[in-house]
Amino acid sequence: MKMLKYSFGLFAMALVFLSSCRDTIEPNVPYTTFDNGAYLRTIARTSTTFNFFDLASSKFALTLEAVDKEDGATVQTVEIRVRHRRLIPGVGLKYTPAQDVLVKTLQSADFKPNDQSRFLRTSFEVTAAEAIKAVGLTNADIDGGDVFEFRLVLNDKFGRRFSSDNVTTNVAGAPFYASPFQYPVNVVCPSDLGGTYTFDHLETFCGKVFSGSTTWTKQSNGVSYTVSDGTFGSWQACYPDTWGSGNVRINDACGRLTMTGTDKYGDSYSMTVLSATPQVLTFEWVNTYGEFGTVAVKSNAGKPWPALK
Repeated sequence: MKMLKYSFGLFAMALVFLSSCRDTIEPNVPYTTFDNGAYLRTIARTSTTFNFFDLASSKFALTLEAVDKEDGATVQTVEIRVRHRRLIPGVGLKYTPAQDVLVKTLQSADFKPNDQSRFLRTSFEVTAAEAIKAVGLTNADIDGGDVFEFRLVLNDKFGRRFSSDNVTTNVAGAPFYASPFQYPVNVVCPSDLGGTYTFDHLETFCGKVFSGSTTWTKQSNGVSYTVSDGTFGSWQACYPDTWGSGNVRINDACGRLTMTGTDKYGDSYSMTVLSATPQVLTFEWVNTYGEFGTVAVKSNAGKPWPALK
């Protein structure tokens, strides 16, 4: 009988414990000025870059979950604010405007029930055009490498305000909370120059002209390409010599091409684009040994050269 009572007691305690294990933020959500409150959990980062070559179709888009003691019902509004940031070499960061500005406001009605969680969720997007207009710029003012800093401000029905300036690192950075309130959106320049191409060597340091092929292999950074021969066949035609273990790359910075790296003898390489059409990219290469050449690289069928310089 004692054993039966003891077993029943353990069972009852287990039920109490399990029933208390409800996903709740009470009594403590670590803010700098509140013991508990609300936060916006990032569920999906649908789009967090702007394509420099297609600003018209670019957008910043998230799915958020409002977490509070009323399962998201304390949210009154969420301000979406933005400012533009650019790193100027030798100067530092330039912000336009100096303080972020309002670009869009979400209302409590925008947060809806869902079948994944008891907390209310919303999805939103801000187009690149809306962000650019909000900060007082035009498309012509935007460069690859720029950043749009988006910041969220949650205002609840109790008159409290939650954002990146009063959130703690626990809420902002911990995977459970996933609530930074601030999202950098980079202006990126997708590059797709990898492939094997035919070329005409129009001029070389030894006076010979010839045709050949070159392979550009995309690197992990997504914007650099190792070339199969940095002299584009000139050593073979002029000496002869082989390219061997040289490591020369063509780098694509938003359509501006540069050449970096060295050959097996340690000489460095650079390039200057002379002209670019969808069919032919013509450039001059030169190394620190004094060798040079002018190459016309032909695009492949169905893959014209983009605007390059």
